[in-house]
Amino acid sequence: MYRDLVEKLAQKNDSRILLAVIDGLGDISIEELGGRTPLEAAKTPEMDRLAIGGALGLHIPIARGITPGSGPAHLGLFGYDPVRYQVGRGVLAALGVGFKLQHGDLAARINFCTLDDSGVVTDRRAGRISTEKCVELVEMLTDVQIDGVETFVIPVKQHRACVVFRGNGLIDDIEDTDPGLVGHKPVPVTGSGKSYRVVREFQEKAGEILADLDPANFLLLRGFSLHKEFPSIEERYGLRAAAVALYPMYRGVAGLVGMDIIKCSPEDITGQNRAAKKALSGGHNFIFLHHKPADSAGEDGNVQAKIRAIEEFDRALPAFIDLGFDVICITGDHSTPCPMKLHSWHPVPVLIHGGPQRSGYSSEFSERQACTGALGSFLSTDILPLLLAAAGKLAKFGA
Repeated sequence: MYRDLVEKLAQKNDSRILLAVIDGLGDISIEELGGRTPLEAAKTPEMDRLAIGGALGLHIPIARGITPGSGPAHLGLFGYDPVRYQVGRGVLAALGVGFKLQHGDLAARINFCTLDDSGVVTDRRAGRISTEKCVELVEMLTDVQIDGVETFVIPVKQHRACVVFRGNGLIDDIEDTDPGLVGHKPVPVTGSGKSYRVVREFQEKAGEILADLDPANFLLLRGFSLHKEFPSIEERYGLRAAAVALYPMYRGVAGLVGMDIIKCSPEDITGQNRAAKKALSGGHNFIFLHHKPADSAGEDGNVQAKIRAIEEFDRALPAFIDLGFDVICITGDHSTPCPMKLHSWHPVPVLIHGGPQRSGYSSEFSERQACTGALGSFLSTDILPLLLAAAGKLAKFGA
């Protein structure tokens, strides 16, 4: 009901919004940093300056205590209830590399991985192999044929690929085969009917092809999902939105909600700035900027790399501010604490600058100050309404 109200009140104007997502931004106290988080330890003068003139808070990606995947976490930031609008990583990965999914396609994300002689996963990412190596492995899997379906294997980036099964009668009741941690064997394929048979046969045949290779000698399957259409962010909120993201999965989730995907050249934060400038000049009024390295560092447990990733974003921030946004939001999709090396349920710091804000509550962008910030604590789905309101894009409710 509340979300329907926001859609009814959404109105168009010339205000321009930047939603900058530092992937995996949130963290917990780390002993080697004297109890600080990487965000608190990082030198971030630009974000701190915005915090002084803006407002801070914490968002809860799904619900208290629930650890989110990247797909649902981003959908929440885009104003889509992640429980209602569920989608797997496979669909997002396929869309992100431009694969033309059809209604009813079953897609899954592939992680090339390393198994030891006893079949235990020793590296879930096969040493983060190069994208060139990924392409080579995918070419080896193109010969896999399964009765009753068309099978497409598509390279994504580094150790990531995706597989799409096309045929009648497929369902997405297949659980991930990724155990989520090293030191465990891949999870056996579970499910029922045709989908179970197809996925099990694909994994067996692919495993035979990869078995003697090094370091990628097996694959893990994650995020099974059937493709279905979503209402666009323009239909719901009147935003002409564009995504400047380097990783295919995040382009995929942006494309799923109808954002235009702007090519970034070079494929770094400088190229993202150029792409954002191009999108604004083309009439877009909402830019989604995605910065990945902080999440990768968190998953590796590399505290100093996470600090460097946050500082890299801060150094690049002035170039985005200069593009003339009326409202800027900086946050993460979820927390990826370095001590855990995984996504977590911890609330994520949020900074909103621009529009009428209760400013003066904060002097820096950090978890501690976000806990006492003017915005308080709220669900991630509330971020977009807050940005629309700050940009004057929500009409008054009632007389």
